Amino acid sequence: MFKSALGIAVSLFAFIIAAPSAEAASTRSAKPSAKKHSVKKSPRHKIGAVRAAHHHAAASAPSHHPKAAGTTHGKHKSGYQHISYSPAPAATHEIHAAPPVMTAGDLAGLNLTHDPLALKSNAAVVVDQGSSQVLFDKNANIALPIASLTKLMTATIVVEAHQNMDEVLEVTSDDIDRERNSTSRLSVGSRMTRANMLHIALMSSENRAASALGRNFSGGLPAFVAAMNAKAKALGMNDTHYVDSTGLSSQNVASARDLARLAVAAYQHPVIREFSTDTHYTVATGMRGRQLQYQNSNRLVMNPGWEIGLQKTGYITEAGRCLLMQTRINNRPVVMVFLDSKGKYSRLADAGRIRRWLEVSKPQALRPITSHQG
Repeated sequence: MFKSALGIAVSLFAFIIAAPSAEAASTRSAKPSAKKHSVKKSPRHKIGAVRAAHHHAAASAPSHHPKAAGTTHGKHKSGYQHISYSPAPAATHEIHAAPPVMTAGDLAGLNLTHDPLALKSNAAVVVDQGSSQVLFDKNANIALPIASLTKLMTATIVVEAHQNMDEVLEVTSDDIDRERNSTSRLSVGSRMTRANMLHIALMSSENRAASALGRNFSGGLPAFVAAMNAKAKALGMNDTHYVDSTGLSSQNVASARDLARLAVAAYQHPVIREFSTDTHYTVATGMRGRQLQYQNSNRLVMNPGWEIGLQKTGYITEAGRCLLMQTRINNRPVVMVFLDSKGKYSRLADAGRIRRWLEVSKPQALRPITSHQG
């Protein structure tokens, strides 16, 4: 029996080594031009449809495994290697490739939308901050999970409630993430001022700090979430809904257009601008003199070539990589929002693509941010 099993294993290994690979079709990418670009809209997807699609991810995901991605003659190419084999006659086992991770945007078909700048984000919008005019958009009215971009609304509620920034708050077991079991550098029992909690929540996306901020609101977390949704409604963020103060829940959703409105409103608060764009910060935890050093989750704030006035990053599986920024390009204040970007650094690369396009094209407005499309 041992010899038979060994023979099967050797045959299997030899087959996998020799298995050929197949490439998927290339997707079209286009270089930025000096002409004004208008992006074709996808039909608007309702929040419920995106959520429903996400629950069926396992059933609908393709059964191939990414092999490689790159560019050939200016066109993006993705290769896929099918992992399968024909077992020896006595074997009954099968090998299945793990399905690729599908975000809510992928499940809604947003990854099929092409744009002239070949962005890697499924949804995006660029707004002239001074005139509130939209300069570029891609699936900008579709509600998607927003991950830690939620914390920008958390900060807005804290600041506008005029809570005592010197009050000391404590991290408790209620702040532990029991939905995703994510880790945190803040141990239960850590104590620091509300200002420091807000600082590391904005700058480094510290989840337990954001949770503590919500809990320590008058009326507790339920009242805080209600205030978040009320503020969203007041700002005209009609595609937005919040259920927590951290963004760990995929039920926190908003459209890119809505988040641009929030960015413009949050920019009015100097403390949010300062905390979100600080590069490094050290906080005392109140636990045996322990101090923690944090750095900004957005590496662009450390790049002297960028003038960033406000920013927030975010990531959970359902949301993909997200980025929101206020910056100045050609002395023009703009707000950029990127949702559901692919790859660890692709959201930053998308910001660079938009920046070069704005510098070269100097586009005029497509429409006011306040307009609504069906």
